[in-house]
Amino acid sequence: MEKCTELLQTTMLFYNIKNLNMDNYTIKEGKTIAIISYITWIGTLIAFFMHNEKRNPFAAFHIRQSIGISLFSMVNSVFLIRYIGVWTAGLIGFGLLVLLIIGLVGAIQGEEKKIPLFGDIFQDWFKGIA
Repeated sequence: MEKCTELLQTTMLFYNIKNLNMDNYTIKEGKTIAIISYITWIGTLIAFFMHNEKRNPFAAFHIRQSIGISLFSMVNSVFLIRYIGVWTAGLIGFGLLVLLIIGLVGAIQGEEKKIPLFGDIFQDWFKGIA
């Protein structure tokens, strides 16, 4: 009976905690910076400088995500539109907007939700930045 209760508590703990490696205080402290980071590339810059004053792992996670989305968006706007056409670049831009919304919702909910396809890549590429 004891082992069954312990297993149930462990399972409940696993499913109820959003971020196993962060406490609620860390998330609460970095939430504003994380949300700001998704508001255009200017918001990403502002969040980056705010983060440099007071480091927070939750904010850093979302800053890395938003840097990646912002850079892909700039590349799409400047270069890809010339080579692959307006319609295709528009579809890519719409996909980037969806990824941005997914990241923003994760920040609002206090979750370290990696964006689909590129989340791991962005965390790896920009690990030294934020």
